[in-house]
Amino acid sequence: MLTVMVAEAPGRPVADAPHRTASAFLAAYLRELQAVGGRSPYTIRNYRTDIGHFLGWCDEQAHQPLSMTRAIFREYLGELREAGIVASSITRRTSTIHGFYRYLAQEGAAAKDLLYGIALPKRPRRLPKVIEPTYLDALLAAPDLSTPRGLRDRAILELLYGGGLRISELVALDIGQVRLEEGEAIVHGKGAKERVVLFGNPAMDALDAYLADGRPALLAAAAERHPVAAQHRAALFVNRSGGRLTARSVQSLVKRYALAAGIPVDVHPHLLRHSFATHLLDGGADLRIVQELLGHSSANTTQIYTHVSQARQAEVSAAAWQSIAEQALEKPRLRRRRAASR
Repeated sequence: MLTVMVAEAPGRPVADAPHRTASAFLAAYLRELQAVGGRSPYTIRNYRTDIGHFLGWCDEQAHQPLSMTRAIFREYLGELREAGIVASSITRRTSTIHGFYRYLAQEGAAAKDLLYGIALPKRPRRLPKVIEPTYLDALLAAPDLSTPRGLRDRAILELLYGGGLRISELVALDIGQVRLEEGEAIVHGKGAKERVVLFGNPAMDALDAYLADGRPALLAAAAERHPVAAQHRAALFVNRSGGRLTARSVQSLVKRYALAAGIPVDVHPHLLRHSFATHLLDGGADLRIVQELLGHSSANTTQIYTHVSQARQAEVSAAAWQSIAEQALEKPRLRRRRAASR
């Protein structure tokens, strides 16, 4: 078990200060992130995993967390690279652990941020992938609209794409947050930030059908099977037991419908969000508007979609020039064939 001591200066612990384990500091840190920072359960779980792995490594190597130096921390990063951990994951872990050390300094568990100045590994720039329109149409048409589940799933797919929602935002939606007539919903994104998302007629029609026929049927069937079961009457999207649909269930249904539609690429909920942003920019939408719709705090985050849009336009342009070149080459061939046939 790792133990840290509250200190008022390097190497000089506070007199009579109680010993606290690193796991106790971590638990307190995660509680603060959830209560004050508004982090989602998914983010809290990732923080617990990343910091817990680092503290476990300290234990194995007999390093005390409050004796940490940048040189020792670089050893940890080196082991991650040797283990084949990708650069983006190492960057995330570094940032997460650094946040924990800032918390320790604020709490007086360390006199200063012991990892201050540590360089983050360079993160390779990867452009988000986008689903092609033909595949998107096939995916949206996959649910069976003659069943309550099919009505629900069609509404989910339309809202993920048509509103650009994160999966956590979608499953957290309550009926009262949706204004169907206006084609908008109020969602709570990262850091508990509230924003209004807009969606068009296809999503409005799918939601209308689900709320009119699909959701009542799902709740009625759940009540027959479990008469005394507590049901999430406020939840927009419910499962067969009447409870709130989970993010994992949404991930599974998206992949299931992609497979049923014969789509040969990996389809997941975030791919629909990427496609929403890129298709908006392809259509000439202003970057700031897309930023607001996505709930990005910085335009730099949204900027990457302009590169995707430009790359797509370059592909279309290259294909067009290739076609023109082939036609230009074909004309002399045709003339030679005609001349030979005379």
